[in-house]
Amino acid sequence: MAGAVTLFWENPDGLRTIAIVHCWEVKMKQASPISLLVSFTALMGFWLLMSGHYDVIHIGLGVLSAVIVLAVNYSLRQHTFYADEKDDILHLHYGKLLIYLPWLSWQIIYSGIDVAFIILRKSLPISTYILKFRVDMPSAHARMILGNSITLTPGTLTLDIQGNEFTVHALTPRSVSRVVDGDMPRRVARLFERKVDVMVYDVRFYSSPEELA
Repeated sequence: MAGAVTLFWENPDGLRTIAIVHCWEVKMKQASPISLLVSFTALMGFWLLMSGHYDVIHIGLGVLSAVIVLAVNYSLRQHTFYADEKDDILHLHYGKLLIYLPWLSWQIIYSGIDVAFIILRKSLPISTYILKFRVDMPSAHARMILGNSITLTPGTLTLDIQGNEFTVHALTPRSVSRVVDGDMPRRVARLFERKVDVMVYDVRFYSSPEELA
């Protein structure tokens, strides 16, 4: 929401000066109750999973920790940092999420075994490089999930996300194959949209950081 204020004043010589000052009001996002509930449930689930203790004291500390995290995060959620950012948690297809999470878990296990074999081999066949590519995801949240999914998979690390451009460090060419062929981006995009055809394009490889300059 924007507005303008017109200011008038007269100089000693009688000349009137007019100034128009434009004022902008920052658009604030409202965190929906369902979004807060989902966030609290996820935090508590992670706390209980990592704690392994289910007595009153540990559960109480978990509730307190989750509330503190939500309170600290609330101020950040009030501002829009990206032009296409939206609270699209309500549009997340939870059925597809239940399919995506096991698939991602398998990718983590498979890639972990692959990296372990590479490290244990005497020849140490590592060919690290930096990869840049572009992919048009439905929203900023979709890009965030894709970036974190890449980082969670052993052998790849998301270094930067600028708009629709991703910068990824890869241990071997095979490490990033499912990203480049569009499989992972397509699965992430389908968490938010039922029918989507995501294509990875403008793929560039760099063998050293100096080539990025």
